[in-house]
Amino acid sequence: MDKFSAMETFVRIVEKGSLTAAANALDTSLPTVVRVLASLERHLGVKLLHRTTRRIRLTEEGVLYLERSRAILSAAHEAEEVLISREAELRGNLTVGAAVLFGRRYVLPVVNDFLLRHPKMTVDLRFGDRVLNLDEEHVDVAIRIAHLKDSSLVAIPVGKVRRVICASDQYLRSNGTPKVPEDIRKHRCVRHTGLAPRSEWHFKIGRRNISIPITSRISCNEIDSSLSGCVDGLGLGMFLSYQVAPLRKGGRLKYVLEQFEPEPIPVHVVYARSSLPSNRMHAFVDECVEKLRQMRFD
Repeated sequence: MDKFSAMETFVRIVEKGSLTAAANALDTSLPTVVRVLASLERHLGVKLLHRTTRRIRLTEEGVLYLERSRAILSAAHEAEEVLISREAELRGNLTVGAAVLFGRRYVLPVVNDFLLRHPKMTVDLRFGDRVLNLDEEHVDVAIRIAHLKDSSLVAIPVGKVRRVICASDQYLRSNGTPKVPEDIRKHRCVRHTGLAPRSEWHFKIGRRNISIPITSRISCNEIDSSLSGCVDGLGLGMFLSYQVAPLRKGGRLKYVLEQFEPEPIPVHVVYARSSLPSNRMHAFVDECVEKLRQMRFD
């Protein structure tokens, strides 16, 4: 039995979700995939997968073997890549994830510059406001705006963003400027549900963290529409500072209650600890970290 080939077959079965799909991806027959899996389980003396007619599920031993197999395959691929492209141009594909607006404003320029200097590279951008599972969704690098608890990630800090309260001049002239968080109770608000899933906003007074209920004139899960409501004078809004920065610089929105903002949220460039970074991934991560650290997000 070719152990390396068997590992690759096992990993592909898990990634594709079925033996048939793995056979298609490996350009081989279903009986061959079945035979390789059976030989591997017999050699290891354990069951790696629970199989039914509808689905496959990893056993406890299968979870451990999958993690090790991926690391070994990545290491082998990295060794080949180092020898083949030690003095050559970077080539291949990277998958990069980020939140939609942050990705468009900050990550896309980095990616475009990277591709212009490395014409044999391609990048698959995954911009969305859902948190991606890097291992399961095969994402090489992502930018996370959060306090990270996932120890399976290598996380490199590049900056911080603030949670800011803002409003248009028109709204503040008509309704007054709040001086303390309690004043929020008297105001109409634009609630961006991506940041405030409940009808309350959070503030910090000294060492105390407090929550203030808000009255939403409009609630929206899409950032551009939420910002538009605030610019049009519908009420106060709470957003992340990078989302508001261009509107603030253009004089269309003003920050209020800045001294009561909660702790800033860190921004990290992350990749899976289980993956062995390739030359192209190392190069992109280094460039992304360097350039994002030069940017301001407020």
